[in-house]
Amino acid sequence: MSGWRGGLAATLLVVALWQAVVWSTGVPRFILPPPMLVAETIWTSRALLAEHAFITMAEVLIGLVLGAILGFMTAIALVASPTARALVRPILIFSQSVPVFALAPILTLWLGFGLGSKIVMALIIIFFPVTSSFFDALMRPNKDWLGMARVMGASPTRIMLHVRIPAALPGFASGLRLAAVYAPIGAIIGEWVGASRGLGYLMLLANGRAKTDLMFAALLVLAVLTILLHAGVNKLCERMLDHPELS
Repeated sequence: MSGWRGGLAATLLVVALWQAVVWSTGVPRFILPPPMLVAETIWTSRALLAEHAFITMAEVLIGLVLGAILGFMTAIALVASPTARALVRPILIFSQSVPVFALAPILTLWLGFGLGSKIVMALIIIFFPVTSSFFDALMRPNKDWLGMARVMGASPTRIMLHVRIPAALPGFASGLRLAAVYAPIGAIIGEWVGASRGLGYLMLLANGRAKTDLMFAALLVLAVLTILLHAGVNKLCERMLDHPELS
């Protein structure tokens, strides 16, 4: 309850500051619409916003699931194989040196304007933090447990399944929490570059038609969805850490 009160208080503060800026500066509505106008637009355009929000969240959720699975498996492979570690880790690091905006037009060219290019964009952004966090945690197991498992003659596979992975789940959870925040960024960038549906597309459409209130409405819907996604992933991570056997 305290978390919800803090979130509500922060939201009210932002809205109050927003309204104060509008009143004090007299800024035109097409530059900064007042909060009440944006709220009215959210209500009157709720069907339109819901339609585009569904597309964006589908891209985000599919990318998040695929990125989490791929990151989980890649981290295990890197720990299990020194050869894979020597070959793949430099590629992972290099992939982060390429700006995401530079990849979006290429993915749109290859995969088209549909869901595919946006899902891959979200996956690319998600993959590195999940892989990196889980890999680092896998490489730092409990030394006492590891030593005991080796003394008892456990195979590398059993050590991975029963010692390294359970001990590394907090690291995997940290990567997932970051991924929940970053995933919408990839989807929105993909929609900005080329799309016919989604909140990112709706923002560009509203901007081109000088409907700033609709653009702010789409942005607020995206922010709320991202907060809800992060809360859901955080709840899932807490359950996973409380019951490691569920993973």
